[in-house]
Amino acid sequence: MEQSKAGCGGWDLPPFEVPAIDPAQRIEAALLRQCPAALPEVSEPQVMRHFVRLSQWNYAIDTGMYPLGSCTMKYNPRVNEAVAAQPGFAGLHPYLPERWTQGALALMQATEEILCAIAGLDACALQPAAGAQGELTGLLVMRAWQASRGEGQRHKILVPDSAHGTNPASASLAGCQTIEIKSDANGLLSPEALAAQLDDACVGLMVTNPNTLGLFEPHIERLAAMVHERGGLVYLDGANMNAIQGKVRPGDMGVDVMHYNLHKTYSTPHGGGGPGAGPICVREMLRPFLPVPRVVSAADGSLTLSEASPHSIGRVKSFWGNFLVVVRAYAYLRALGPEGVVRNAELAVLNANYILAGLRDLYQPAVDRPCMHEAIFSDHSFRDQVKTLDVCKRLMDYGFHPPTMYFPLNVSGAIMIEPTETESKQSLDRFIAAMRAIYQEARETPELLKGAPQVTFRGRVDETTANRKPVLRWQKKGP
Repeated sequence: MEQSKAGCGGWDLPPFEVPAIDPAQRIEAALLRQCPAALPEVSEPQVMRHFVRLSQWNYAIDTGMYPLGSCTMKYNPRVNEAVAAQPGFAGLHPYLPERWTQGALALMQATEEILCAIAGLDACALQPAAGAQGELTGLLVMRAWQASRGEGQRHKILVPDSAHGTNPASASLAGCQTIEIKSDANGLLSPEALAAQLDDACVGLMVTNPNTLGLFEPHIERLAAMVHERGGLVYLDGANMNAIQGKVRPGDMGVDVMHYNLHKTYSTPHGGGGPGAGPICVREMLRPFLPVPRVVSAADGSLTLSEASPHSIGRVKSFWGNFLVVVRAYAYLRALGPEGVVRNAELAVLNANYILAGLRDLYQPAVDRPCMHEAIFSDHSFRDQVKTLDVCKRLMDYGFHPPTMYFPLNVSGAIMIEPTETESKQSLDRFIAAMRAIYQEARETPELLKGAPQVTFRGRVDETTANRKPVLRWQKKGP
C-alpha cells in the first residue's frame, strides 16, 4: 500500500461484454466497507518483489533447522508434495462415485494397516483432522465403550503433568474431569502416584510416552495394568512417536487407544495452523465405536465407505478427513519401509542426545540423564544474568529459529530443543556453537541479549500486546 501510485498497474483486460453492475445494487450497503475496494495500484515487478521480499524475511525449514521442542518440525521430502499434487488425488471431489475412487480408498485402507502395524493395535480411523481432535475422538470412543458396558458414570481422566497441554482440554470437551498427577523427582510417572488417584470413576489414563520431558516412561506396562484392573483404559498421545516408531509398539505397552500426528511424524509441512491429521488406532474391542464412514471391502471385492456401524460415535470431520495429508504419509512410509521407520527413530534420539551432550556443561539439563527425542534445559545456570526469553531471542541473531520456551511448565525457564532426525552433524554443531557463544555473552554482556535480536528485519516486539491487540489489516500511517 505504501508503494501505491494512482494509475500504476500490471494488468490490462479487454472491455466487459456484459454491462457492469454496481456492487451496491447487489450487496446491502451495511455489508460494504468501501466500494470500490481500496486496492494498491502497483506494477507487476513491484508485486513480485514485495512477496519475494516477505518470503526472505521469513524463517523456513528450507533455510535452517527448527529446534522447537515437542513440535517435531522436520524437513519433509518434496517428492511427497509432488505425489499429493497428482491430479488423481488433488482433484478428487468427495462426492465422486466410489467406482471412480477405488485407488484413493485403497490408499486409505493401506495407510490404516501400516499405522496399526506400527502401533501394535487392531483398527484405525483416519478421520480426525488434528492431534487434538484425535485425542477427543479417542476419548469419546473410550467413553462409548464403557457406556455400552453399563459404566457410563465414569468421568475422570488422569493426566500426568508431563503430558501435552492439549490433553486436559480434550478431556474437558469429552465431558470429563481432569485429574493431574505429579511427576516424581526423575520426571516420570510413578505407580504410587497413579494408585493414589485411581478409582472406579476413572475413564482412564492419558499418557505421553516419551513424555514432555523427553523421557521414556519405564513403568508404562505396570501403569497400564493398574488402570485395566480398575476397568479403565489407557490413551497414548502419539505426538512423540518420532522417537519410538518401529522400536516399541504402544499396543504391547498396554495402550488401548492412541493418535498419530501425521503432520509431525509422517511428512506434511507442520506449522501455520494446518493442514493436519490425527488418526487414531484402537484395540479390537473398540472397533465398533470408531467414527464413520469406514473403508471396508464389499462382497464383489471393491472398496466402499460404510456407515453401517450402529455403535459408532458418528462423524468427527466433514467428508473423510484431510485426505492429502494421508497421501503424504502413505508415500513417506512406503518410501521408508520398516527399516527406514526404525532408522528415523534412532537418528532422532541420537541427535537429541548429541545436543544434550554438547550443552550440558553450560546449560543445566532438566533431568540429567539420556533423553529420547528432545533435550530440555532449565534456566538455573543463567537466570541471575538474563531470562530464557533473552537467550532465545539472541539465537535469532545467529541465524536460528528460537527453541520452545517455558514449556514444560514443571521446568523453571525451560528451553526445549528437538533437533529431529533430519539435521546433520554439521547443522547440530553450528547450533551448539551458537548456544555456547550466547551463554558466554550472558555472562559478559547480558545487555546484548536483553536487546536481541539485533540483526533481524524486526527487532524485539511486544508479544503480549501483539497477542492481546493484534493488528490484522493494513492501516495508513501519518496524514
